[in-house]
Amino acid sequence: MTKPQKGSGKSRHPATTLLHSGRNAPAQHGFVNPPVYRGSTVLFPTLDALEAYDQPFKYGRHGTPTTAALEEAICQLEGGARTLLTASGYQAVTTAILAFVKAGDHILMVDSVYQPTRRFCDTILARLGVATTYYDPLVGADIADLIQPNTRVVFTESPGSLTFEMQDIGAIAKAARARDVAVIMDNTWATPLYFRPLAHGVDVSINACTKYIVGHADAMLGAITANERTAKLLEDARATLGGCPGSEETYLGLRGLRTLAVRLERHQRSGLEVARWLAARPEVERVLHPALPADPGHALWKAQYTGASGLFSVILKPTPRKALAAMLDGLELFGMGYSWGGFESLIIPFNPKHYRTATAWTAEGPALRLHIGLDDVGDLIADLEAGFARLNASR
Repeated sequence: MTKPQKGSGKSRHPATTLLHSGRNAPAQHGFVNPPVYRGSTVLFPTLDALEAYDQPFKYGRHGTPTTAALEEAICQLEGGARTLLTASGYQAVTTAILAFVKAGDHILMVDSVYQPTRRFCDTILARLGVATTYYDPLVGADIADLIQPNTRVVFTESPGSLTFEMQDIGAIAKAARARDVAVIMDNTWATPLYFRPLAHGVDVSINACTKYIVGHADAMLGAITANERTAKLLEDARATLGGCPGSEETYLGLRGLRTLAVRLERHQRSGLEVARWLAARPEVERVLHPALPADPGHALWKAQYTGASGLFSVILKPTPRKALAAMLDGLELFGMGYSWGGFESLIIPFNPKHYRTATAWTAEGPALRLHIGLDDVGDLIADLEAGFARLNASR
């Protein structure tokens, strides 16, 4: 589902780039993987070197050879000028926004955004004197009508967190660039393997590496990839705010990155199979998955993306809470917990009615977000089928 990209003077498939970027075996005594560098203090050989402060590694918070390896690998995959790692995806989001704004500024935030990002805008940014306007994720090129003289950032997330609206990223980026407004995108759902935001005019691409890049639900990690015009701004902001990932977490990101292509292919295939099965269930009102032809965002997904991940949502027909609890509480393979992108399958209920402000959530039945892990699809469907049986028996 992916397309070849240019790297190191050769045209290479992104799956190949995943395996070879950020590696230098001769510098590591022939070992395939970069070692884990743990440390804070970095020694300078002379007073001149200390005062120049320009050697590649200066202090542990600013990076080690381990973090440099993962940053290089993600940057090459993204096609960016600079990638900066953070301790979590959320820290990547907040650092990227803070890099562009000051008191009196304004940002445009997509209404379907990840809830903690919304909370950051409504609390910390508001206290700092930065105003936020939430906009319809389907606005497209009409985002130009919402840009104010003091707008500094348009923040996008496609597909939308929980509700999976697809945004016309190219049209939004073009309109923002015409007014010299930076565009930031949370690209965690697709990863840079299936969508490269900077190639569509986005200035900054965010990945919660906690999810698919780490891939095993065992580390928190974030990445900010910037284009040439914004890289220095982001680098200074990350350094000033002091965000840095742990050594072990960075290594787990490197390990996970190597198998991202094969895992995402399985997540995509299994996710679509379960989504199609759910779409045919009498208990389901609608499946929210942009890779399904019936989805309103399918045309945009097909035009912009080269694949889909294993995360999507469904809206059930109205049902009592006790029946929903009977379904969810008895599931054996789907855990109820936050995050996603690991090998495990997950399911959570959600209701965005009370926090969406620019658009209305009108679904009457309960909504569920599913992450389809690496389990056998037949077993997952059997688990859901038994859950629906409990739901129907409890009505």
